[in-house]
Amino acid sequence: MKLKLHHVNVVSRDVPGLAEFYSEVLDLKPEPRLSDATRNMNQGYAGKVAFLTDGETQFHLAEQDLGIGFRTQQAVNPVLRGHIAFRTDDIAAFKARLEARGIPYSDFGKWAMRGWHQIFFYDPEGNVVEVHQADENAI
Repeated sequence: MKLKLHHVNVVSRDVPGLAEFYSEVLDLKPEPRLSDATRNMNQGYAGKVAFLTDGETQFHLAEQDLGIGFRTQQAVNPVLRGHIAFRTDDIAAFKARLEARGIPYSDFGKWAMRGWHQIFFYDPEGNVVEVHQADENAI
């Protein structure tokens, strides 16, 4: 099973303003492979999102949404304060790793991004961590 840092999610109440800040100050560019067309907007989260990149790592700037847990019946809210995300080639093996260590997780399935099976859990300090597996043709 491989794991690789994929993106950092930063939460904002002003996504366009934050995108402008990261673009101007850190020279981040729009991620050309991601857009609203690659999102599942009708499964519990339709907030504004800007996808930026430094050429290697993606930065997802997401509108804060306090109600995701209620709408999705999941314990972890990935856009309450943001999260760090890793991509794996074997989500089942990663879930088994968490289960073997007694780490609870929320399995959102393919809820937010088309073709991404996403799970979220907390690290020991309460930070949200995402691990996802992308379908072969997904971005």
